Amino acid sequence: MNMIFERKLTIPMEVKEMYPVTAQVSDVFEKRTCELKKIFSGQSDKLALIIGPCSADREDSVLDYLSRLVPLQEKVKDKIFIVPRIYTNKPRTTGDGYKGLLHQPDPNGKPDMFKGIIAMRQLHIKAVQESGFVCADEMLYPENYRYLDDILGYVAVGARSVENQQHRLTASGIEVPTGMKNPTSGDFSVMMNAITAAQHKHTFIYRGWEVHSMGNPYAHAILRGYVNKHGESLPNYHYEDLARLAGLYAASGLANPAVVVDANHANSGKKPLEQPRIVKEVIASCAANPDIRKLVKGVMVESYLEDGAQKIGEGCYGKSITDPCLGWEKTERMVLEIADLW
Repeated sequence: MNMIFERKLTIPMEVKEMYPVTAQVSDVFEKRTCELKKIFSGQSDKLALIIGPCSADREDSVLDYLSRLVPLQEKVKDKIFIVPRIYTNKPRTTGDGYKGLLHQPDPNGKPDMFKGIIAMRQLHIKAVQESGFVCADEMLYPENYRYLDDILGYVAVGARSVENQQHRLTASGIEVPTGMKNPTSGDFSVMMNAITAAQHKHTFIYRGWEVHSMGNPYAHAILRGYVNKHGESLPNYHYEDLARLAGLYAASGLANPAVVVDANHANSGKKPLEQPRIVKEVIASCAANPDIRKLVKGVMVESYLEDGAQKIGEGCYGKSITDPCLGWEKTERMVLEIADLW
């Protein structure tokens, strides 16, 4: 094989023993995930807001961002349930570029997967300890989910991963809400097939074990826009898209029909300042159609302390080093406005 095997990495059980969750953290995890499940099962009519940086590049600024969400959550707690994004591993379209905290705990340093695993787990634990939130991460590598399965409140399967069998089968063994994004082509049938697979039971190989999954009844759709054959970004958050998805769900027999609308990526053409407008349009579609209102359980927003993005090494605190994000002042205003509308 044309690969160098550097070292055998510590298994999840050992990492959990090194960095255990406290009883207090476990209690927060149980209570918050229970409330989130109620949203996706329709028992609660709150709107889930999955919000935060495109990538969690440094611990201090991510925790600073979460500390600002705490009083904001209190203001909107009757309408909105906040789930911070702490995305520690990032897909790269060409394979090049910053791949997230898991690969590079120091964005300016060399990759170190062991340090990355530790940094990833520590950050998620600190987030719960210091903010009282349970957070979301993207399942870029299915075999790494076990490092975080006792601390993550929400899991996203990305547009490039949603067709992968191992992602679908692993999602079927997850107990918390798991979003399956539409693929970059925009094909709804691919996304619906992924949700079906994730909701069913399976037997498969996982981390060298034969495992049996029980099915995840909280697996659901994420609409993130798509790219046409000319490489142009096109949205799929409009009324017609949501109505079509409601119809597909009605014919599917799937449990807990649900969609989270991703307001960035191809839906905004990676123009983060468009996100508040997109969220408001989604809420307007909910007001116009009761079937859409039942279907929409949340929105996803890329937000950080500063507007926009920067290159690695520029050193602007709280500014994204991957996709551009909505800054804090605009974020706070958006959250208060959508709470009034919901």
